[in-house]
Amino acid sequence: MRQFSRTSFFAFLIVTLFASVNGLSQEHPSLILTKEGVRNIRAELGNIPLFDATLEREKKEVDAEIAQGINTPIPKDYSGGYTHEKHKKNFLIAQKAGVLYQVLQDEKYAKYIKEMLFQYEAMYKDLPLHPKTRSYARGKLFWQCLNDSNWLVYMSQAYDCIYNYLSKEERNTLENNLFKPFADHISVDSPQFYQRVHNHSTWGNAAVGMIGLVMNDQELIDRALYGIKDLKLDAKAKDDDGGFLNQDGKAGFLANIEEPFSPDGYYNEGPYYQRYAMYPFLIFATGLENVKPELEIFKFKDSVLLKSVTALLNLTDADGEFFPLNDGQKGMSYYARELVTAVDIAYRYGNQDASLLSVAQEQESVLLDDSGLAVALGVKNGKAKPFEKKSINLSDGPEGKQGGVAILRSKDIELVFKYASQGSSHGHYDKLSYSLYAKGEEVIQDYGLARFVNIEQKGGGNYLKENKTWAKQTIAHNTITQNEASHFDGKFEIGSKYHSELYFFDDSKANIKIASAKEKNAYPGTQMHRTMALITDEDLEQPYMLDLMRVTSNKVNKYDFPYYFKGQVIQANFEYQTPKSLDVLGNNHGYQHLFVEGAAKASDDNSKLSWLNEGEFHTLTSVTHANDNLIFTRIGANDPEFNLRRDAGLLLRRENTKNTLFASVIEAHGSYSPISELAINSNSSIKKVEVLVDTDAYTAIRITLVNDKSKLFIVANNNGSKEESHKLKINNKNHTWVGSYYYN
Repeated sequence: MRQFSRTSFFAFLIVTLFASVNGLSQEHPSLILTKEGVRNIRAELGNIPLFDATLEREKKEVDAEIAQGINTPIPKDYSGGYTHEKHKKNFLIAQKAGVLYQVLQDEKYAKYIKEMLFQYEAMYKDLPLHPKTRSYARGKLFWQCLNDSNWLVYMSQAYDCIYNYLSKEERNTLENNLFKPFADHISVDSPQFYQRVHNHSTWGNAAVGMIGLVMNDQELIDRALYGIKDLKLDAKAKDDDGGFLNQDGKAGFLANIEEPFSPDGYYNEGPYYQRYAMYPFLIFATGLENVKPELEIFKFKDSVLLKSVTALLNLTDADGEFFPLNDGQKGMSYYARELVTAVDIAYRYGNQDASLLSVAQEQESVLLDDSGLAVALGVKNGKAKPFEKKSINLSDGPEGKQGGVAILRSKDIELVFKYASQGSSHGHYDKLSYSLYAKGEEVIQDYGLARFVNIEQKGGGNYLKENKTWAKQTIAHNTITQNEASHFDGKFEIGSKYHSELYFFDDSKANIKIASAKEKNAYPGTQMHRTMALITDEDLEQPYMLDLMRVTSNKVNKYDFPYYFKGQVIQANFEYQTPKSLDVLGNNHGYQHLFVEGAAKASDDNSKLSWLNEGEFHTLTSVTHANDNLIFTRIGANDPEFNLRRDAGLLLRRENTKNTLFASVIEAHGSYSPISELAINSNSSIKKVEVLVDTDAYTAIRITLVNDKSKLFIVANNNGSKEESHKLKINNKNHTWVGSYYYN
């Protein structure tokens, strides 16, 4: 339950903000660092190893930059180019220099920031829009308002730290010629950027609000919290990814907390962009907490900002890397600076959860502020406890009613099952898709995004056209594609209207973690129902994945069901032909990017493929029909600039079919050492997978092992209740159970 309604919160906000304007002027620093915090930090220096080590690293970095002198070049480049990266480094270093000035009391850091800010002041008052015209909202220092907002978020912290070092006249010059015009450009002058619900706008809101807090400018603070009042947007305006801009009047920082976050803390754009947005969310919230504590911002929407940190940490694999749901660059992890910020602030303001301290220990870094001090002291005093990642189901949507993401974990195996909403303009057309991990390594992969972030040679570091033509398309994911067309025909305005529905989720049993969801809107007249489980069985070496995808339709279709496996093929039980030259699988919806490397007809009622990856064997056993086609694919067709990875896949194609079931098992087994050159348990332990029953009411699967032991799994297709009693006769034997599924 929320402490108070949003309407009550707004009313309370207006009263308290009015009262604060008429109160005493604020001290500095007060935004992220506070005067009391600085005193506490100075008292502990030399006695807090994690903090001290971070301070030494950042001092060395800033001192090296000061020695090189200040350069504020005239903007001209995209991401990754010299001017872009120089202005980016300037704001990062300035923020750190501000902290060093406060903590070490060395005037050289304040002088450095002052000189830099006045260089920007001299430049900005006559600076035109950035010469690169690609963005839907051009900045002035950077090619897009998003990066300009980054600059102001960090520079507001630097300004707060040297506020009292500057004279009143100097502050007036900076505020009137630089900060206020800067804030106006990214908000009033760029409503298509600022006035919506999106991670871009969150950065804009935080930028305007934070400089407003430093300057005690109530107009800017209100603009940050509520957006621009009485403003109409062009209904045809689109962002860089083709997503239509917000037209429903929801805008401002509070709306950007209210709308994208579910009650569980899941952010609808996915973990990669949740990671990116956590910095402005939590930094601005910290500023509000310090300057306007009466707002109790960390309690807004039942403390969802604090919950979101735990949710985000759970959206990482065993190595701390975020699952690449929607647009997501692989390799991004909780070692990123945004997550150092998130962990430290969540610890300080979230009842000091000791499990966050163990994450901070792994990060080997803390914020050089009040929150970082709290974490460093907690670590020093031995309070850290392990952060345990368990199976979890995270709801999507502002009320938690727009699907979600289930993460099933058993021993070293992790299964990520996505049944979420579209995910704003960063969403992909991949309803009921999944990815599979073993010991932090991909077994069945999600492609992620098609972009080389901040690499200038690759499209200025921006999204490549292949992100739309490949990465977002359904065939790029491990789910059903019908008639070679993406879900919702690959149209954002359709896909954003719908979400999948959770059927059931159960992580209560030690031997089975399971999730089931349905999708009825991806294709008109077709329903998909997918049930996925990780099953731990004493007769198998590792937990195995069971996957049941039921498709019911009102017409005959062609279904494609891919497995994007990672590793090298070891063995297949079907005879395939490899072509002398490579053909392309199709013409549109991502098919134009798939080469055909091999083809076969299913020769058995089970088709098996084994591969080796990172020293471990994996085997897929899939139930197949006599007319099924098996196609080895390779990503990279129609990609003359080599923007796509050349990853492999196996595609199961079933044609001229109305209703069908795709049933498969993936098991991890054995190992191979290139040092000993020994292969251990390289063969599958599964002899056969059979569909015993598949009706509207029940689906029953028998898995027979090589030792002739058999396992029976049954799922109730129309009643997911945990309390419902069921009875099903199979081969003259009655099976009774209570709940949505049965396993024995």
